[in-house]
Order: sequence, then C-alpha cells, then structure tokens
Amino acid sequence: YYAYLLLHLGNEKEEAWRIVNASNLDAKNDPIACFIKANLAMRTDNGDEAISILENRPQGEEFHPFYYLDYMTGIAKLQRLDYDAPQYLLNYVNNFKGRNFIKDAYQKLAWSELLRGNEKGYHTYMERCKSNGYTVVESDQSANNAAKRGEVPDVGLLKARLLFDGGRFQRAFDILKDKKESDFEPEKNKLELNYRLGRLTHLLGQYGAALDYYQKTIDKGRGKPWYFACRAALEKGHIYEKTEQKKLAVAAFKECLDISPDEHKQGLHQQAKAGLRRLKN
Repeated sequence: YYAYLLLHLGNEKEEAWRIVNASNLDAKNDPIACFIKANLAMRTDNGDEAISILENRPQGEEFHPFYYLDYMTGIAKLQRLDYDAPQYLLNYVNNFKGRNFIKDAYQKLAWSELLRGNEKGYHTYMERCKSNGYTVVESDQSANNAAKRGEVPDVGLLKARLLFDGGRFQRAFDILKDKKESDFEPEKNKLELNYRLGRLTHLLGQYGAALDYYQKTIDKGRGKPWYFACRAALEKGHIYEKTEQKKLAVAAFKECLDISPDEHKQGLHQQAKAGLRRLKN
C-alpha cells in the first residue's frame, strides 16, 4: 500500500513498481495479490509485466470468479495492440454483474474494432456503451460522453495513445513524430496531436520539446471540453517539479486547477493538489 502512496501522492512511478515487484505478493496463487501487482504494473508503464502477471493469474473452481482481472487483461493487451484483447473484454461485460467499467469496456471493444479497420463494429460497440453500464467512475463517464458525441478516433492517434498508456513510448512516438496539425481534422485531433507529442517527448526525456507541446495544448485547448489542456498543465508542473523549478511548478499545478474539462477533471485536479502539497514541504 506504500507503493500506492508513492504513486498517487509522490508521483514516484519507478520506486512504486520497485517496491511492489520486490514484495512477497504471490500473484500466481492469490487473486488479490495478482490484482495489486498487475494494477501497479499498468500504472507504472510496465505493460508487458502486467500482461505476464495477468496471464498467469490463479484460476479454477477453488477461486471465486474475479472478472475485473479479465477487464485488466483486455486493457493491457489492447495497449500492446494485441488482437486477442477483445476476448477478455467480452468476458468481462458478459459476466460481470457490478456497475463499474462496463461502458469503458465497450468503448475499448469499439477501439479494437477500429484498429481492425471495422468502423461498423466500432459504432456497434459504442451504441452498447451508451445503453449499458453506469456513469459512476470517471472512465465510464468519459466513455459515455464519447459515445454521445459520436466521434470516431483517428487510428494513428489511437494507436499512439494505447502504446503510450502501456509504456511503449518509442513505438508511440514513431507513429506521430512526422505528423503535423495540418494532417488532422477536426480540431480535437489537432489538439490531441500536440498533447500526445508532449506526453511522449516528456517521457522520452526531451523536456524542452515537451514544454512547448504542452503550452500549445493549453493555449489552444483551454475552455474546450476535452482533458488535454488540463493534463498538459499538470504535466508541465511535473517537469518543473522534477527539474527543481518550484515557482514554475506551483504555477503550472494552479493552472491545471483553473482548467475544468468535461472529462477526468476530478482525477487531474487531485493530482495537481497533491503536487502543490509536495511543494509545500
């Protein structure tokens, strides 16, 4: 649990993963241990490790069904662009009787179809996203909003996003590195290009380029419904914090709090507040 504190309050991904990976959690025989270890792996950019943990999870009649692990496996595999990701997501939506992550799972199934070149299948699953599940957690709210808007993601941006989320930064960067705003329509995709390039150059250690992309995202995305500008301000704060530019970091975290997107606002603002608390010490 200390690893989660490091991750959420300290923004220390590497240390959080080191601690949980070195722990005595028995992910092969304890479903809860499997969840904790795979969850930390996914949250710390260790996508391949997460898949390995989940593929070797405990299963059988002696274990109560833990369908959320199927959901996690589907997400982790989708982030690697694996073709078998949908089977795990389908197992989740077809068997889980709870409330959360149903809409998100249907959105991810829709994305899987889009990656296969099946736009009709994409729309089919997005319709199911609208009609199934609840909007309690932010990921379900975001999926539901996307379904209502009827937007179809750009496949290149989608691939880059998924690869990034799984910690495969160079593969994602290679998809977008030669792209320009003029290559994309509509406005959301132009904005997302700058945001994605900001996140990728940031994680690849190119802080100057990242700050430029983040500023473009903020300037063009402030006041828009999407989360890109809010997250860009947060990540500016993380760069300035890491490079020990405290005043600039504080200003960036406060800027994040001043931006109120329609999606992911609560989680992003919580992270900005955590950043401000760290800088008080």
